[in-house]
Amino acid sequence: MTGPASLARADLRNFVPYESAVPKADMVRLHANESAWRHDWDDTGRGLNRYPDPRSEALTARLAGVYGVPTDQVLLTRGSDDAIDVLVRAFCEAGRDRVVVCPPTFGMYAVAARLQGADVTECPLDADRGFGLDLAAVAAAGESAKLVFLCSPNNPTGNAIPGDEVAECCRRLAGRALVVVDEAYGEFADTASAAGLMSAHDNLVILRTLSKAYALAGARVGALIGHPELVRLLRGVLPPYPLPTLSVEAAERLLAPEALARAQAELAATVSRREKLRSTLEGLPCIEQVWPSEGNFLMIRCRDADAAVSACRDGGVLVRDFSRRPRLEGCVRVTVGDEAQNRLLTDILARLT
Repeated sequence: MTGPASLARADLRNFVPYESAVPKADMVRLHANESAWRHDWDDTGRGLNRYPDPRSEALTARLAGVYGVPTDQVLLTRGSDDAIDVLVRAFCEAGRDRVVVCPPTFGMYAVAARLQGADVTECPLDADRGFGLDLAAVAAAGESAKLVFLCSPNNPTGNAIPGDEVAECCRRLAGRALVVVDEAYGEFADTASAAGLMSAHDNLVILRTLSKAYALAGARVGALIGHPELVRLLRGVLPPYPLPTLSVEAAERLLAPEALARAQAELAATVSRREKLRSTLEGLPCIEQVWPSEGNFLMIRCRDADAAVSACRDGGVLVRDFSRRPRLEGCVRVTVGDEAQNRLLTDILARLT
């Protein structure tokens, strides 16, 4: 095993994965112990009585086209959470290995590491620089880690990491650690995807999802993009049928030209509403600060976060309270809704002082 896959747990380097029953469309299926009948209400193409395609090659090819990478660099996952989990399980040996995270950021990186028994090193984002990356600290910490998680655009702060900083981090940690860039909100950003850096950095891994910009959060369809040998290794660590038939078919419907065009139009509209919402929130007496965002959300600092969260809840609106997190005192994250939802939110907050 060579390249970034050589950083995997030693006991997985010669691992023989489970071989699932591979479907053949033109043959009678008597090899997978499935039921021969299907429900009357089952309108799926494959039939829910049959196991899904373990690799979903057609969907993989479509997503590779959307993300602009070769198919052998794409691994389908159950959302980004699944990709985070499989990376930690494959690369971190309990009680021995560690990951690097940059708080305030998405909490699942640290959760997955601690569930695996891996240590977590924190390199906080610089609040005085708009929550920018402390590149020197991250690179230094990464030298003794297996995985460095970077979220861009970052959840919950909304800022993106410049591509040259991602590239420099990969360069410094080549042969030492994987640099995992979570681009769950990448479609909303002006910053280019880190996928353009992959040809120069084989230790770069990118996480994508259809949950956010493509309105398929309930289908749980994501993709890990990485070196082909890394993808082959991780495919063997995942369960034999990683995506349910309903999820695969939902994603395939999304990626049809008309549906994809609708999603792109909605994406542009969301970005427009984000900027309008930001402007409105900045003018409210109860709001001290609204950070710029390249996601589909805004982080705001309230004069009284508890009062703001309670008022929103009483008015029928849920927002995410981060006010008790380190470096986020008084902060609340609000998702960009439609025009009516945004107006309801701002009307509620406008009544506070």
